[in-house]
Amino acid sequence: MATGADVRDILELGGVESENTGTINKKDIINSDKKKSKKSSETLTFKRPEGMHREVYALLYSDKKDAPPLLPSDTTQGYRTVKAKLGSKKVRPWKWMPFTNPARKDGAMFYHWRRAAEEGKDYPFARFNKTVQVPVYSEQEYQLYLHDDAWTKAETDHLFDLSRRFDLRFVVIHDRYDHQQFKKRSVEDLKERYYHICAKLANVRAAPGTDLKIPVFDAGHERRRKEQLERLYNRTPEQVAEEEYLIQELRKIEARKKEREKRTQDLQKLITAADTTTEQRRAERKAPKKKLPQKKETEKPAVPETAGIKFPDFKSAGVTLRSQRMKLPSSVGQKKIKALEQMLMELGVDLSPMPTEEIVQMFNELRSDLVLLYELKQAFANCEYELQMLRHRHEALAKAGSLGPVGMEGARADGQAGLSVEEGKGDAKDQIIDVVGAPLTPNSRKRRESASSSSSIKKVKKP
Repeated sequence: MATGADVRDILELGGVESENTGTINKKDIINSDKKKSKKSSETLTFKRPEGMHREVYALLYSDKKDAPPLLPSDTTQGYRTVKAKLGSKKVRPWKWMPFTNPARKDGAMFYHWRRAAEEGKDYPFARFNKTVQVPVYSEQEYQLYLHDDAWTKAETDHLFDLSRRFDLRFVVIHDRYDHQQFKKRSVEDLKERYYHICAKLANVRAAPGTDLKIPVFDAGHERRRKEQLERLYNRTPEQVAEEEYLIQELRKIEARKKEREKRTQDLQKLITAADTTTEQRRAERKAPKKKLPQKKETEKPAVPETAGIKFPDFKSAGVTLRSQRMKLPSSVGQKKIKALEQMLMELGVDLSPMPTEEIVQMFNELRSDLVLLYELKQAFANCEYELQMLRHRHEALAKAGSLGPVGMEGARADGQAGLSVEEGKGDAKDQIIDVVGAPLTPNSRKRRESASSSSSIKKVKKP
């Protein structure tokens, strides 16, 4: 049999008194709705998740725990609740009255509603009627200053009359021009005649000593501009595609030219560094070696940064080891380090010698010279490879009949390669080729780098 607890559980009732007595009271039945709302409000408390900002969590629920709206809305005022705010003053009277537009010359009469206080005033939109001030000339001024054999006075008057009517819209003026009575004129001819007369009248009527802004119209330039525009508009799709192709090729040629200039500058820096190092070696050998302590204190002239390896100077306070001065800087790449170690092994030099003062200095100079030699031979191999490739290309084009003999200057191939060959003075390489050629493929570039590295390692043996 069901007990009081079961009935309370079914009716979702609760309370201290009912729980203690086990019977249903009148208060439990009457206050059941309030207890339900209290229970539901207690259970609907949400905690902000960890990691979520307070502002973002505030957007999820309002104080009433309602879902956020999809669109912003204002529920406090609606169109049904808004009332007209009428003042206690008198309403201003409106009147149906006639008006005329000063922009019209036919005297047409129109009607509209207007406040009674504004009766008799001008039409408010008449101020937007802006007209162009076309100059007026007299018969005497025309005969003295404006006479032209190609234009009659009647034709000039007709042009200025149309200019006043259509506010210098010369396309409309040309359309309304009387080509049957007068000579057929183009838009440029009409503009040239009009602005020539305006400039002439401004010069004649201006006071002496005043600076004038005289309008100048270049009819020839305008004709050429329209002709060029018409040619540009009448291009075929094949011509447009060809122009885009030529623009792309021009950009490629400029990029290759910049790359070639950069490589030339790098090569020149290497050659200058090699010459500077050689001159310093010769100066050191010729210098007397009497005062050894002073030689250690004196500083050597700085070698350019591109000359091999630039070892760091340990001038900070504290104890340092000489072996730290033999450590290669991080600017030297891994590929150069491996090539340097292989060259030292072929020369029979220990990779880690005893770090005395003289050995450290000589060992660093040797490695710097070896790296410089490696870079020079690599640059030489690259130039030799490109020279051979361009010679093969030139021979192939000469066999095809598109070029003359091998010694001709300024040969071009499809707008991509240009060769200028000059004879040297007794060198084995008697031809210097200046080229803006096609870029190398990845495979050919790898072969070139491998060939240059192997040749630089093999040719460094001591004679």
